[in-house]
Amino acid sequence: MDNADPGMRPLAELVKQHVGYSEWVRVTQAQINLFADATNDHQWIHTDPARAAASRFGAAVVPGYLILSLTPSLLGQIPTLRTTGTAEGLIMSVNRGCERVRFLTPVLVDSEIRAGAVLDKVTELRGAKDLTFTVTYEVKGTRVPACVAQVIVRNYVDSEQPVQVDRARLG
Repeated sequence: MDNADPGMRPLAELVKQHVGYSEWVRVTQAQINLFADATNDHQWIHTDPARAAASRFGAAVVPGYLILSLTPSLLGQIPTLRTTGTAEGLIMSVNRGCERVRFLTPVLVDSEIRAGAVLDKVTELRGAKDLTFTVTYEVKGTRVPACVAQVIVRNYVDSEQPVQVDRARLG
């Protein structure tokens, strides 16, 4: 399926369907270095291009969690999700987590990746919807995806309903 809009259909009608692809996004060494600084993970295979070039990979490898962290941006690029969210009164989206994540193949620096998504389930809540997606992170020019993850996103659709926060758990 391309990025063609299937026509502003309600999310519930898109369950079990491929909803589209993001744009291709290049992952640079600068992004890798910033991610390493943010996570305090300076593994040489990611952050030392000269040393990584001499490794079995031949170049720096993009951290798997960097790829996963691009999920909100990549899903937000999928036209079907943008137009459907607008039609359903989307106010904001919040990451709820991942049920399953598998990193299948290394992604080398300066590779281009994109996300394709299947909407697995829509759970109706008061003032919100939990959307469960299977997201496949593809690498341009390769057959094996970099990662496959089941991710959950909460879409808030009613500004009159306050976000529920369990303050006792926050400590």
